Amino acid sequence: MIEYSLQLDSIFGSLADPTRRDILRRVAGVELSVSEIAQPYNLSLAAVSKHLKILEKAKLVIKRRQGKQQFVQASPVAIKGAARYLEFYLNKEQ
Repeated sequence: MIEYSLQLDSIFGSLADPTRRDILRRVAGVELSVSEIAQPYNLSLAAVSKHLKILEKAKLVIKRRQGKQQFVQASPVAIKGAARYLEFYLNKEQ
């Protein structure tokens, strides 16, 4: 139970930042390189990498390396866990 709670804290903490929410939205269903992810933001690659590390720690994204490039995609497992948690509150209102 404590581990589940810590995972939820990590997920919701990650999603508290609008840039991270936008990154997650952009990699949902598509794999992008870190440079492709960084393109629309007025941030350095290092700043984008920090955002990605936070998302990865929360298990919201998966990174893989191909040569010198890193590719990122959303990981639905953590999102499903958060959705199940929120469903409890949705069901209370019915």
